[in-house]
Amino acid sequence: MSSDSEVRWGLLQRVAFRFAFLHFGLYCVSTQILSGMIPFVGGYFYRLSTLPPIVALVEWAGVHVFGYTKALVYRGSGSGDKAYDWIWLFCIVCFSSAGTIAWSVLDRKRPNYGALHSWFHLFLRFAVGTQMISYGFAKVVPLQMSFPSLTRLVQPYGTFSPMGVLWSSVGASPAYETFVGSVELIGGILLLIPRTSLLGALVCLAAVSEVFVLNMTYDVPVKLLSFHLLLMSVFLLLPELKRLVEAVLTPRAGRWATIAQIAVLVSVVGIQGFGARSGWFQYGGGAPKSALYGIWNIETFTVNGEVRPPLLTDNDRYRRLIFDRPNGFAFQRMDDTIGGHPSTFDATAGTIAINKSKSVLRYKREGDDRLIIDGEIDGRALHLECKLQDRSKFNLVNRGFNWVQDYPFNR
Repeated sequence: MSSDSEVRWGLLQRVAFRFAFLHFGLYCVSTQILSGMIPFVGGYFYRLSTLPPIVALVEWAGVHVFGYTKALVYRGSGSGDKAYDWIWLFCIVCFSSAGTIAWSVLDRKRPNYGALHSWFHLFLRFAVGTQMISYGFAKVVPLQMSFPSLTRLVQPYGTFSPMGVLWSSVGASPAYETFVGSVELIGGILLLIPRTSLLGALVCLAAVSEVFVLNMTYDVPVKLLSFHLLLMSVFLLLPELKRLVEAVLTPRAGRWATIAQIAVLVSVVGIQGFGARSGWFQYGGGAPKSALYGIWNIETFTVNGEVRPPLLTDNDRYRRLIFDRPNGFAFQRMDDTIGGHPSTFDATAGTIAINKSKSVLRYKREGDDRLIIDGEIDGRALHLECKLQDRSKFNLVNRGFNWVQDYPFNR
């Protein structure tokens, strides 16, 4: 039998390890990960990526490689996806690639890196584990997403940014935030205990995968860090990948039992998939929209021939009309409470028949953004002149996805 020192790794495996060792190593020691790994004094360490001569190098690369001439923000912004961070990541990739080439040429005869891999595996366990413990405690004690402030409570939902929605929705449920933090905390602790490190890596991979997806879909500027924590969690699992795959895929039932289970799986996926597709076009994002689709702010509100002033205490006065689905419309009163009327629209005749009261409203469009409505509701003769609100002005609609953020956009 050959010893571990005599086992020869494949060329691709050796090259991949060299690159991973250099890339993850440089990333960890130059970011907040290093501070998290050093108990008691870690908070006093500046990130190496923000110290000379690295700052000068990043600024040079920003100008000469990317044509970025603005002043680079590299401290105190609270964002982990600054232009500076992306340029520094580019430098890390360049250093790691060049180092891998040189290492591969100079050390091409070495059969494997078993001993170095063991030490590097330990290093990454602490790199990932300490970050998970740190973020876990920030949620177990609800600090990262605090309960919505008084200002948040009265802020219109559409003015929230995607990050603001995530922060406020998680913060509004401290029990859920504590639960999520407990998963991260337990994963980090298990990862740092040798006997439970495999289980810890699996838990950390699941937890950080959710974090990464949330960062990507809610415009949270921690994409780079969460992505690297995800990759490092995968790296920690690679030595056990074959055993994990065998444990999951090894048949444990007879042939016909396996076929029956697959048949049930296919039928369930097919039925549920068809139901989801149908639901999308019935009541989801693909459902039909009202002929007057939009948010209409009421500029003139006349009741029985009398113009009603915009008094906040006058709850008989509508502030705006909202036309979303074709089977009714909603209205917002002056105190911001919402009501609605199930209705039937006739776009050809320009009428809205209110189902409950049997009354009929007549509407007329004047251009794309003006709407006039006349008719009777609850025994009151109404004349409304409305202006369409530009939906694209809402932060929640227009923010979109951003790879680079010098500052978090948490509104």
